[in-house]
Amino acid sequence: MNYLNSFVVALESLAANKLRSALTVLGIVIGVAAVIAMLAVGRGAQSTITGTIEGIGTNLLFVMSGGNSDVTNPKPLTLADAQAMQDSFQAPSVIGVAPMMQGSATVTAQGESTSTTLEAVTPDYGPVRNIELAEGEFINEAHILSRSAVVILGPDVAEEVFGRTDGVVGETVRIEGQPFRVIGLLVSKGGSGFTNEDNRVLVPLTTAQARLLRRSTPNRVDMIIVQAANSDAVPQASEEIAAILRARHRTGIGADDFTVFNQQDFLDTAAAVTGVLTIFLGGVAAISLLVGGIGIMNIMLVSVIERTREIGLRKALGARKRDIMIQFLAESSMLSLLGGVLGIIFGWLISAAVGAVAAASNADITPVIGLDSVLLATLFSMAVGLFFGLYPANRAASLQPVEALRYE
Repeated sequence: MNYLNSFVVALESLAANKLRSALTVLGIVIGVAAVIAMLAVGRGAQSTITGTIEGIGTNLLFVMSGGNSDVTNPKPLTLADAQAMQDSFQAPSVIGVAPMMQGSATVTAQGESTSTTLEAVTPDYGPVRNIELAEGEFINEAHILSRSAVVILGPDVAEEVFGRTDGVVGETVRIEGQPFRVIGLLVSKGGSGFTNEDNRVLVPLTTAQARLLRRSTPNRVDMIIVQAANSDAVPQASEEIAAILRARHRTGIGADDFTVFNQQDFLDTAAAVTGVLTIFLGGVAAISLLVGGIGIMNIMLVSVIERTREIGLRKALGARKRDIMIQFLAESSMLSLLGGVLGIIFGWLISAAVGAVAAASNADITPVIGLDSVLLATLFSMAVGLFFGLYPANRAASLQPVEALRYE
């Protein structure tokens, strides 16, 4: 029996039991679709996170308090530290420094309220972070010096409390019960959850220190954002910042009480986390492929029992053990191949549906189906079919003709 005849006989056998074959294929379809969809969602999330980080800027550094785990009672970052970083003699690679504080706050207006992220910033924060305003003006030095009760709203916050995202400049909102005059509205950038830059408010740093975000140390800041001259100057700027802080905090090399992050650090961390998440999702989905493979083995064993007399007759007429094995392996392979093809289509549909739901929910996640995931799922399904079809095929091929012919 040649291979072509084996596949023809396999198709005829599967067609004779359409419902049983369809239910067996369904297990493989679900497994392949789940693998493709989960990998696509994982990659989409990774792409969204890395895109958000890259959008921050390739020449930014983020300085935070806390460094070596052996350091006890690390000194906090202060406004004086930020001012020292602006010294062009000590840090010639630095062109912008923006200290900031961050917390959460409740914003109310016209009987409506919303919880949002509160960022206390200086005028340098605007150019360092490339802040764009849809209307109004950014925080200036006069606001800092006079500790003005002014605020810049994110579009989501404006929509929540005013029901609109235009004409809000001049309105008054209350932040933690204290009145603030709206002087600007941020341009919408989209996003959701932790990456939603539209759900935040900006206030002058000095105002927040005095009225909203109290810290134990005077002039303490939570983070200092530093802008290097260009992306190539980031390593040099990092060294200059570290030298300034070591001198000011009187710490030695290896005993830093601060940490300097750059964009690549965030990208590496995000890639590692999302990579593990993607593998985990794919692994969980692959379990359903194994379940589908067990279904194939179960059906093939039933088929061997039902066709015992047929197998004995074939062997009596000269069919070799190899021919019988090829016939049953062809049937299991056809089941897994058909399930793989349908699973690819179904997986694509699931990914498209997830993308549509995410878009409708304003979640910036676009599932990405890669050729490697399609090939992996297809080859894996074929391997499952061959593996779980091997035992039934070998059992059928090992039947003795006389005993098979006597089987009732």
